[in-house]
Parts: sequence; structure tokens; C-alpha cells
Amino acid sequence: MRCGPRSDRTTTNYLGFDGRILAGAILARTLWLQGYPDRAVERALLTVEDAEVLNHPLTLSIALRVPLGRRPGARRGTHRSSFLACRISFPWTLSRARARLQRGARHSSRQRKQRCRKPAILSRRASCRPYELLTTPLNISFVQGLAATGRSAEALSLIEETIQQVETGGDLCYMAELLRVKGNLVLAAPQAGTDEEAELCFRRSLDLSDRQGARAWELRSAIDLAFLLAARGRHDAAQALLQSIFARFGEGLETADLQSAARLLATPN
Repeated sequence: MRCGPRSDRTTTNYLGFDGRILAGAILARTLWLQGYPDRAVERALLTVEDAEVLNHPLTLSIALRVPLGRRPGARRGTHRSSFLACRISFPWTLSRARARLQRGARHSSRQRKQRCRKPAILSRRASCRPYELLTTPLNISFVQGLAATGRSAEALSLIEETIQQVETGGDLCYMAELLRVKGNLVLAAPQAGTDEEAELCFRRSLDLSDRQGARAWELRSAIDLAFLLAARGRHDAAQALLQSIFARFGEGLETADLQSAARLLATPN
């Protein structure tokens, strides 16, 4: 980010978006994953401001994709991203925004997903080529949308497919979240023995996020596992697990995940 491009349009002309803005967005995501929600939001807002100056819709849309820790104001950014998608006809951005707002629209998700993976246009001057930058988080949104509309089998199939893609091609920073989402899908299934499989997913997610230093994913997995343990009557184990991870956060206590953890910790046995 300090080096920057040689000119204001260098990376935009070659890649279809501004590389410095992408770096800022990734830095904001990394800060959030490391457990610094407030610093992540500050960087995200600065990145959006920088992107607005460029007057380049795709670059601004990338800046708006930065996770804000599910805190007030995040939905406003999603609405804005949806507006941009309508304006410039990027189906992958539009689908991502709609999936987050509506938790899954009732349409052919497979056809939409294929269109989203390889949009035809990156910019007026960029050549047409596959664009896989947001495939994993896009798939996570589709999984959540499918589950929210009762299409659990499709959701589970897609999460398994995405996990295999990540294991083969990379994007491992999302693996812990994929395992957590899979655990919740398994937990919602009516078959016997799903509690044990779900717990295994949550514990694998916790182990991986701890090794990666991804405190945001670790907190979410701890919340879900604590709920599961409490439902089994293991309240002390649930409290001990969640308290140890919750105590590592020194900022962002108003974000949704930390508030959920605080409410669970305050719940009497």
C-alpha cells in the first residue's frame, strides 16, 4: 500500500480494479480476523473513501465487500454495493449483496453461482477472463441462503464442494468458517448422530482458527459449540470454552458476535 501504483490508473487498466484498494480491503479483513474489529472498521472506511475518489465502480464495490464484523453500518454498505451492482451489471456483486440481505433468494442458485464465478466484464479495458477473487465467500453466502430457504441438502452439498475447492486450490483463510457453517448444517439435519459430527466440525474449526490466529472465526465457532454444549447440559464446559476466547478481545464489544458471546456468558445455567 505504501508503494502504490506508478499512476492512478496503472493497476486499474491491467486488472480491472485498483490494486491498492484491494490491498486496503484485505488489510481490513485481516485486522478483523485477528480480533481487532475497531481497527478493521477504521481501515475499511478509509479504503472506501479512497475508492470513492477514483470514480471506478468495480474498485469501489471491492472496497465495500470488506467485512465490518457484523456491526451497525454494515448493512448500509451492502445496500450501496447492491446499488452499484445494478448500475454496472456485475451479477456476482449483486448476488452477493442480495444473498446477505435476503438470506437467499428463491431462484436457481446453481445457474446464478456459475454466472457469478466468471463475469464477462471486468472493466472497459480489461480482457475477459475468469475472476475467482470472491468465489469462497460467495459460496458461503449461497450456502446460508439455501439453508434459510429450506434447501438443506443443496446447502450441504455446496459446502462440501467448497471445502474441497479450498483444500485443492487454496483460500485457506476461510476454511475455519466453512467448517463452522458445515457444523450448523449438520446440526440442523434430522438424522441421528448429527450432534457428534457437528461438534467435530466446530472443534476442527476452533483448532484451525487458533493455529491461524483468526480470532474472529474462533469466536464464532466457540459460540456455536458453546450453544451445543449448553443444550447437552454441559454448562460449565460451555462457559469455560467461551470465556477464554471472549477475554482475548479488547475492542469491538458492540459487534454482533461479541454481543452474542456476552449474552451467552450471562445466561444462567
